[in-house]
Amino acid sequence: MLSRWRECVQRGLRSRPAAALAWLVVVSAAIGLPVAAIDHLADRHLVADAERSAVGWARHIATNVPDLDLVFMGEQASTQAQDRLAAMRGMAGLFRFKLFDTTGRLLLVSDSLATPAPQGDDEGAVNAIARAVARGGQADVALKRGDGVQRPAVYSEAYVPVLHGGRPAGVVEVYIDQSELAATTAASFQRAALAAGSALALFFACAAALWQRHSGHVRHAEERVRFLARHDVLTGALNAASLREGLAQACAAAAGAERATDTPAAPTGLAVLCIDLDRFSEVNDAHGRAAGDELLRQVAHRLRDVLRGADLLGRVAGDRFAVLQREVADSTAVKALAQRIVDSLAQPHRLPGLAGEITATASVGAAIHGVDGDEADALLHAAELALQRAKAGGSARWSFYDAALDRLLQERRVLAHDLRDALARDALKLHFQPVFAAGDGQRLIGYEALARWPHPVRGFVPPSEFIPVAEETGQIEALGSWVLRSACREAASWPQPLAVAVNLSPAQFRQPGAIVAEVRAALAASGLAPARLELEITESLLMSHTEQVLATLRELQALGVRIAMDDFGTGYSSLAYLWRFPFDKLKIDRAFTQGLGADGKVDVIVRSIVTLAHSLAIRVNAEGVETAEQREALLRHGCDELQGFLLGRPQPVERLAHREGAPPQPAPGSVAASAAAVAAAAD
Repeated sequence: MLSRWRECVQRGLRSRPAAALAWLVVVSAAIGLPVAAIDHLADRHLVADAERSAVGWARHIATNVPDLDLVFMGEQASTQAQDRLAAMRGMAGLFRFKLFDTTGRLLLVSDSLATPAPQGDDEGAVNAIARAVARGGQADVALKRGDGVQRPAVYSEAYVPVLHGGRPAGVVEVYIDQSELAATTAASFQRAALAAGSALALFFACAAALWQRHSGHVRHAEERVRFLARHDVLTGALNAASLREGLAQACAAAAGAERATDTPAAPTGLAVLCIDLDRFSEVNDAHGRAAGDELLRQVAHRLRDVLRGADLLGRVAGDRFAVLQREVADSTAVKALAQRIVDSLAQPHRLPGLAGEITATASVGAAIHGVDGDEADALLHAAELALQRAKAGGSARWSFYDAALDRLLQERRVLAHDLRDALARDALKLHFQPVFAAGDGQRLIGYEALARWPHPVRGFVPPSEFIPVAEETGQIEALGSWVLRSACREAASWPQPLAVAVNLSPAQFRQPGAIVAEVRAALAASGLAPARLELEITESLLMSHTEQVLATLRELQALGVRIAMDDFGTGYSSLAYLWRFPFDKLKIDRAFTQGLGADGKVDVIVRSIVTLAHSLAIRVNAEGVETAEQREALLRHGCDELQGFLLGRPQPVERLAHREGAPPQPAPGSVAASAAAVAAAAD
């Protein structure tokens, strides 16, 4: 067709040049003007498509990315927020994005979510952000052409305000790849333009067909955006917000049905089950995040298989799912579903690229509407607590909500808050238990520092209660630092050579070099000689990151302090620890001391520990000495140091034996000492 047209033009130019030229101008205009108009229309369509995708993506991250408002306030994005943003990259053609605050300051770039964004002035970005903020929820879009290598051939840059509470919290700049859509649209419109040059009717017919096709793409994209706004991208399950919305609607409907039928509060056909994979992090650590993502997809598929059509499945966190079970007649139906979930997920999983199978069991916590709560938040909370109860009992288990457990957790939360306040006010106290040398008349050689908490309402809170709370809530490092500084400051005022022993928590070894710096600072601030400080660690510390821990212990020993292994014999005792690190002291656990004389095997074990330690030039301390018989047995076995209620209970600083004016202490082992110990035990 083009060759014919070319021949006609050439023939006309030869016969009638002026008329042919005019005809050529008319034909060119007939073709060129529609092409130009259609190119402009195509660009407008691309801009509109980019605006819809950008606005939909911005609304999606506002709903699904946790702590996004904190990121817009300038804080570092959390790991969960980074993972969610990374998962959303590529959605609806998006290949890059940036996050700005409303003033135009760059906060985050998708190229490196965990790295602070480079700062610099970009007048164009600032102006575009100002326009986007002024337009409210609409986007400021610019259509661009790239080189097809570093940038797509056709793409759009759009600035969209992210609304929080109805007001812009920040602005996201998204880069949307529209090369495929542009190519499809351009090709279609070019064909329409050529048809319009020869037949206007055919042009309109083709344009209508192409518009319908384009509208179909738009509708499909809008449907996809709506789907992603309510569902988890990875698994296809409902997201947390959508599941809670469905649960709230179901609770309202159940309450309305109860009022309509005038029935008392009872199970009304709804239950919530929270599901958490056991040791899911091990899969990610061992096989990578891609394997973990595939495992989550398979888990979601299995969960759908065990649910009925009326039930809802949602993914509420990383490896945590929740199910809204409808049409529940009684607790038997909930038990049956929980067991089906546990049994289904206990079956091995085959993951692409892995030779073997992976077993990923799950724990389930269940709560029933009308029994454990009437509203969505109460039911979810009860199911979460039931899940904690199930996980505490081991893996691959399920449990119902227990109100007593809820009260216990509430008490622990209050205790954790009070402990944080006590640390901030320096309201804790140190008590010191005396330590005696066993071989030379049981001479006082120092004290072990022990934290005590005088609660203003509960009185003295036992360490067995507040130490686990400190470990669970991340306050153990602050508590350990306070004990170390306070003990060194107090011991510096004691007569030489009295020493002080301080227990260290494994949490204080998490950051390499941190505990070494703390000990050095505590010694410098107090003026205590390093040789008078003894640091006690437990065997559990050596079970993880052994090389790092041993290196830290060598640094501490190089400061001149002494290192003791506490509770020796009760954990995973390994001679390799004694071989690889020269401990200054072993402390025999009180369980062995209590067993002396009652079981001959205990005497053999204690004697073996003492013999082994002495052969390695390590001193031995025995804790928990409460009777004269235990003391005599330990002396026979050759223990170097003794401590326990028989010899002296933990005391506040003003009542320590060496202090001037302190109440006189009876000699260890005397009748008076035994009577005092009995009286103290009675107290």
